[in-house]
Amino acid sequence: MVIPPLIEHKRDGHALAPAQWTELIAEYTADRIPDYQMAALLMAVVWRGMTTDELAALTDAMLASGDRLRFDGYALPRVDKHSTGGVGDKVSLLLAPMVACCGVAVPMMSGRGLGHTGGTLDKLESIPGFRTGLSLREARAQIERIGCVMLGQTPEIAPADKRLYALRDVTATVESIPLISASIMSKKLAEGLNGLVLDVKTGSGAFLPEPARATELAQTMIALGEVRGCPTVALLTAMDRPLGRACGNALEMEEAIEGLRGDGPADLMEVTYALGAEMLVLVGAAPDLGAALRQLEDAVSSGQAIKRFAQMVEAQGGNPAVVDDPGLLPQAQAVEVYRAPSGGVISAVEPRRIGRAITSLGGGRRTVDDSVDPSVGFVITVKPGDTVKANEPIASIFAKDAEGIATGEAALREAIVIGTSGRLTPLISHRITSRGVETLGAKA
Repeated sequence: MVIPPLIEHKRDGHALAPAQWTELIAEYTADRIPDYQMAALLMAVVWRGMTTDELAALTDAMLASGDRLRFDGYALPRVDKHSTGGVGDKVSLLLAPMVACCGVAVPMMSGRGLGHTGGTLDKLESIPGFRTGLSLREARAQIERIGCVMLGQTPEIAPADKRLYALRDVTATVESIPLISASIMSKKLAEGLNGLVLDVKTGSGAFLPEPARATELAQTMIALGEVRGCPTVALLTAMDRPLGRACGNALEMEEAIEGLRGDGPADLMEVTYALGAEMLVLVGAAPDLGAALRQLEDAVSSGQAIKRFAQMVEAQGGNPAVVDDPGLLPQAQAVEVYRAPSGGVISAVEPRRIGRAITSLGGGRRTVDDSVDPSVGFVITVKPGDTVKANEPIASIFAKDAEGIATGEAALREAIVIGTSGRLTPLISHRITSRGVETLGAKA
C-alpha cells in the first residue's frame, strides 16, 4: 500500500474510500506502515475531518483489528461509562463497583493519561500490584465472580486503537472529533455491552472546550453506538475547573476511596451519581433516574460499594488493604502547602495548567515510553466563586523534591486566579440521546 498519495489526498480535503481505511488500519496494525506516516495522516484528519462513511470504516476497522469480550450465556445486562478526559476525573474508579452492586455487570475498559488529562489505568496502577493487563478470558471470569472488572487494552482488544491512542498523545493529534469517536467506540463496542453512558467534558480543561463541539462529539458517538446495537446516552459535564480536590494518580485513588465510603467531594459525587443512574436506567436495572439514584446511594451507605471495590482490587492482584489504609499508596517525598498570594475571590482554577504541571512533576507522559510517578500532584481546596484571605492555605503540592515543589508553586500561581468575582458554571449542563439534546437545570 502506497501511503504518501493517501496523505496528500486527505491533506487536500478529500475523503478516502472506506476500503482504503480498512486496509490502512490492517497494514498499520501489521507494522507495514511506519508511525511517521500514520502521524501525518492523523494530522490531515485533524485539519480536514472525516465523512460519516470514513468514520464508520475507521471504527469498524479498529474494532476488527482484535477480539471482543463475549458474554454468550451470561444473564446480567452489561453497561459501561466513558469520560472524554479531564483533570481530577476519578469517576470511573467509583462507578464500576457502585453499579456492580446494583445487579449490573460492568466490564470497564479504560486508557492511560492522554495529553494534559489523567488516565484511569495509571490511577489504578498506583495501587501496589494492581494488574490492568488482563486477558479477555480473565476479564470474563472476573465479571462472573464479582460483577466488575477494570482493564486496559491487551493485544486482543482493538490493538489498532491502542497504537493510535499512544501516537496521538505525542503528536498533537488528540483534539479531533472523528479520531476521539472512533477510539472510544472501537474499545467500547469490543466489550459486549447492552448500553453505554458517555461523560463528555466541556470547558477550558476539556479536549473540546466549546459546548457546541462537545455536543457534536456526543452525537457522533451516540450514532456509532446506536447503529451497532449499543444504546448510548451522554451527559455534558463541566471541565473548566478540576473535578473534586485531588489531581494526580495516587491522590485521586485516595479520593475515590473516600467517595466510595460516602465522604467524597460534593461535585465528584454529583457527577458520579448522575452517570451511574443513567447506566442503571439504560439497561433496565431501574425504572427511572430517581430509583436508580437511591440504589447507588444505598450501595455506598451500606458499605457494599467499598467492599466490592476491595474485591476487585484483590482479584486483579492489588493490595486490598489500601481500602482501610490509603497510606499504602505511593507517597510523595516532598509536600508543601500553597497559600493565597492575596485576598479576593477565586475567579478561575485552570485545569489544563494543572494537568500540564502534573506532567512536569513526573505524573504524566511526554513520550509514549515515559514512566509515571504516581505520587505527585495537587490537592486544591478552592473553586471559582470562593472568597479567600491573603496567606490562607488553598492547595497542597506533592512532589519528589524541592525542585518539584517550586514547579508546582509556579503552576498554581498561574492556574489559580484571584480577582474580584467568579462563579461556577453548571456541573451537568445537558443530556443527549439519539432523540436530541435536553438542557438540564443541574446546580453548579
